[in-house]
Amino acid sequence: MGQYSSISRFGKTEDLDLHIQRGFVQGHKAINKFGYATSVSSLEVAVFNGGVDYVYATTAAPLLVVGTSTVDVSSAITIEGLDVNYNEISTVVTINGTTTVTTTDSFIRVNRAFVSNDAEPTSSIRILNSDGNLNSEIAAEENQSLQAVYTIPAGYTGYLEQIAANTATETGNRFVRVRLKVREFGGVFRTKAKFTLHDGSYEEIYKFPIPIPEKSDIEATAESSSGVNEVSAVFAILLIKNEIEE
Repeated sequence: MGQYSSISRFGKTEDLDLHIQRGFVQGHKAINKFGYATSVSSLEVAVFNGGVDYVYATTAAPLLVVGTSTVDVSSAITIEGLDVNYNEISTVVTINGTTTVTTTDSFIRVNRAFVSNDAEPTSSIRILNSDGNLNSEIAAEENQSLQAVYTIPAGYTGYLEQIAANTATETGNRFVRVRLKVREFGGVFRTKAKFTLHDGSYEEIYKFPIPIPEKSDIEATAESSSGVNEVSAVFAILLIKNEIEE
């Protein structure tokens, strides 16, 4: 089956973002990360639906995948992440209820997970690294991880183009602090953006996208001034391959 042609192939113009998404720009990929946290308190946590602090793996190892209901035994879970060399890797496992399934491939990072067949799980699916730390979760009815956490693959530079967050509270003097943090390989997390929200949203679109080197960890975090809040966060990154293969 052929592919629809692009007008830009004939000397016309087409939006570059659309052109990249259609796969017509060599060495370029668009990444859209979105996370949701239901229980943000005074302890700063990554915005993802695991509900716990996000702890990265220190070595590459097989992942542990487990459901929270015994009836979920046929859902195929696709896991996307990075291998020991921080190259992109993807694997598929079939869950077996509350019995832990171990992946064949070894991961040092988990960037996304989703249900990839027609068997919708009835409860949450948890993906843990070899140390037992939760690195991704697919909540019931979502069929997709919700994690504003991402690591730049080896051989690429990421360009942060946009970040946005949202929260709401009925308490007048309560607010949420949101940060975007980047940890370059071998370094520490540095704040790249920080803002407060009370009842609404914030968005930053960078006129000059922020470059982020390969193997860097990126996460949106949130903390509440008081009480417990729900927070969502998204960020968009353009990946550009450092060296184009001839």
